[in-house]
Amino acid sequence: MSGVGDEPAAEVLLEAARAWLAQDPDPDTRAELSALIDAADLAALEDRFGAKLEFGTAGLRGELGAGPNRMNRVTVMRAAAGLAAVLGPGKHVVIGYDARHKSDVFARDTAAVLTGAGLHASLLPQPLPTPVLAFAVRHLDADAGVTVTASHNPPRDNGYKVYWGDGSQITPPIDGEISAAIDAVGRVDELPLHGPGTLTELGEGIVDDYLAAVTALPLGDARDLRVAYTPLHGVGAATLTDAFLRAGFECPMAVEEQRNPDPDFPTVAFPNPEEPGAMDLAVALAAKLDADLVLANDPDADRCAVGVPLPGGGVRMLTGDEVGGLLAEHVITHTSGDRMVATTIVSSSLLGKIAHRHGVRYGETLTGFKWIIKAGPGLVFGYEEALGYSIGADGGLPVRDKDGIGAALTVAAIAATAKRDGRTLLDLLDDQARRYGLHATAQLSFRVADLALITAAMTRLRADRTPALGGLAVERVDDLARGDGGLPPTDGLRYRLADDARVVVRPSGTEPKLKCYLEVVVPVTGTPAAARAVAEERLAALKSDVGARLGL
Repeated sequence: MSGVGDEPAAEVLLEAARAWLAQDPDPDTRAELSALIDAADLAALEDRFGAKLEFGTAGLRGELGAGPNRMNRVTVMRAAAGLAAVLGPGKHVVIGYDARHKSDVFARDTAAVLTGAGLHASLLPQPLPTPVLAFAVRHLDADAGVTVTASHNPPRDNGYKVYWGDGSQITPPIDGEISAAIDAVGRVDELPLHGPGTLTELGEGIVDDYLAAVTALPLGDARDLRVAYTPLHGVGAATLTDAFLRAGFECPMAVEEQRNPDPDFPTVAFPNPEEPGAMDLAVALAAKLDADLVLANDPDADRCAVGVPLPGGGVRMLTGDEVGGLLAEHVITHTSGDRMVATTIVSSSLLGKIAHRHGVRYGETLTGFKWIIKAGPGLVFGYEEALGYSIGADGGLPVRDKDGIGAALTVAAIAATAKRDGRTLLDLLDDQARRYGLHATAQLSFRVADLALITAAMTRLRADRTPALGGLAVERVDDLARGDGGLPPTDGLRYRLADDARVVVRPSGTEPKLKCYLEVVVPVTGTPAAARAVAEERLAALKSDVGARLGL
């Protein structure tokens, strides 16, 4: 679309907006769009109609509002119709949702479209953690699942995530088939709704079944632990509390201001436990309670953040890689047989060394749990550095996706066992550093308003034949877009550096960000603290050099 002065283009834009308005069932977005049409606000209309949300392997995610480039009832109904077309009549889909703005409406719209197309829909009983939906798909032997969530995105966003019958997120070519089917959908006000398929309103039994599965994970027998917890205004509190009580733990004490679901997330700038300031209230509560452990879920409770209170005050938040290493060793030592553990190319290399030491198979995948879960047979543990973990037992994984509830429960079990021995998770991290070398990781992240800046930065890096980064020699560069390393092609670069260090640079798949993942490995010849000091210096040098080369 061109600018205001181009009258034919402006009329095309206005006509597209009027056509959308004519089929929109939502009074909120109808009012928004009518005002824009009446004002002939072409810039705002261009933003909504000049592009569309693309249906990819994470489904849909975007800002709420009118038009194809926003999350709204028309967009959701089209997505449901596309999914129905790919599955076909008679198939069974489980639908879940979080507590964001419009999530419940989008879930019921999905059910109406699916049943109108002759499918059977089962709707979860209330806003629940995403892992409950992922569990329910397999537990109910469904053909697919949908959850309405934008995870830890800002309050103005919502999303639509699709799972297949194996309980994991969809991957190619299924995502492409659904996307093509969505594009073929006509007006949503002409879609048949509410039958001939059937709708089942699920009861609390499905939550009980999920809780039975996660409390059957290998948790040991230590239970003396005081936990400070925050669900960050999301849907995790009730389910996590029930899980802890059923497993025999003391009830976690939740941050009162963040305990109940609130789609506006009033106490945090971004409802993501990794963001600066997001954990402040939980840290303050931990000090007040003299807590042994700090836990947090993101708003849909598929991620888990972990902090350890320090004797002199304050809390040391663990990285996703540190938690991943602790969980991996716990799961491996509490399971048997031919097993696999897996993580992604941007996570720490520590997991591979843990797997080798314990004689279990190791898988490395592209970024995203949709790939981790498909790493291979016998998977009992998978994690990604962005605080996502799936915990298994000898019977496999109860949830074939990130599970912030099962992860929190297992971390608590590890911490309780350590406490019984007069130790903390930090002591366990020191033990691992002595066994495997200190693996220290860090990130650089650049948020942009113009995605072209990311494309330009990646082009510059591919042309940059630098012999060293952060003072460490570049031993090999893998261009992941070419499929280097034997993985499916994806936009990214992986630098193998001297002394087992590594840098991976890739555009985010869900946000307008360029992300850089840094790792250094330092042998522990003295104390772990001394090794950490060396690691911090090396990471700082890498951050400075990589940041300068990106030019963002």
